[in-house]
Amino acid sequence: MKHLKKIGAIASVFAIALALSAFNSQQEKSQQDPKPTNLKVLPKNISHDELIATMKEFNVALGVKCGFCHAPSKEDPKKLDFASDENPKKEIGRAMIKMTQKINKKYFNRSWDNAPAKAISCKTCHGGKETPEMVLAKN
Repeated sequence: MKHLKKIGAIASVFAIALALSAFNSQQEKSQQDPKPTNLKVLPKNISHDELIATMKEFNVALGVKCGFCHAPSKEDPKKLDFASDENPKKEIGRAMIKMTQKINKKYFNRSWDNAPAKAISCKTCHGGKETPEMVLAKN
C-alpha cells in the first residue's frame, strides 16, 4: 500500500512537472515570436515564420540587410525597431510591393485556378542589387 502511495506521489510530481514545462515552452514560444505591428501592405495575420521568410526574400532580392529599410531602435541603436516608419526606404519598399502585386494581378492572374502565378518579384528587377540596373531597349 505504501508503494502505491509513493508511485502516486511520484506520478503526480511528474505530471505537474510535465504541465509546467509545457506551459513554459509555450510561454517561451510566444516571447520568441512577437506579434508584428504596423503592417500596412503585408497581411495582418501573417505568421512569424512567413514574415521572416518574406523579409529574407527581400534581403536576397536586394542584396541588403534588415537595416536597409528598418530604423534603429531609440532604446538600443544596436537593435532595429521593425515597427518604426522613420526610415523612408521602408515606405519605398511598401510602394514597390504594391507595384509588384498590381503587375502580377494585371498581367499574370491565372483566373482559371486558385493559385495565381507569381510571375515577377523584387529579384526580377533588382537581381540582388539595391537599385535595379537600367537597361534601355535597342532599336
